[in-house]
Amino acid sequence: MKPDIIAKALNEIMNAKKAGKKACLVVPISKLLINILEIMKKNEYLDYKIEKDKFDKIRVEIKKLNHCGAIKPRFNVGTKDVERYIRRYLPARDMGLVIISTNKGLITDKDINEKKVGGALIAYCY
Repeated sequence: MKPDIIAKALNEIMNAKKAGKKACLVVPISKLLINILEIMKKNEYLDYKIEKDKFDKIRVEIKKLNHCGAIKPRFNVGTKDVERYIRRYLPARDMGLVIISTNKGLITDKDINEKKVGGALIAYCY
């Protein structure tokens, strides 16, 4: 059984935040993890930089992040079902975002109604 890279990385970020650190290193990395971090960077929750070394790693700088986590199991949702999971994982309606994997790439819960697609819930942050 393979380890869940996304859950491990988001857990490392939260452990660093709880310890009062401003930055942490995330190893191993994947393209999906980089795309998730890019969405979080666009929404100004964190900043990241990929460091090439013997092993690739990501240095994550925590900005205005309160909490983040992976959604397990990966629920499949349609456009009408997303609201139920937003209420489940986010503390308030306009606070935070849920990241969804679709056939059009990774999108947030705010974009799912515009694109009219469903997908699998991946992560959340606020």
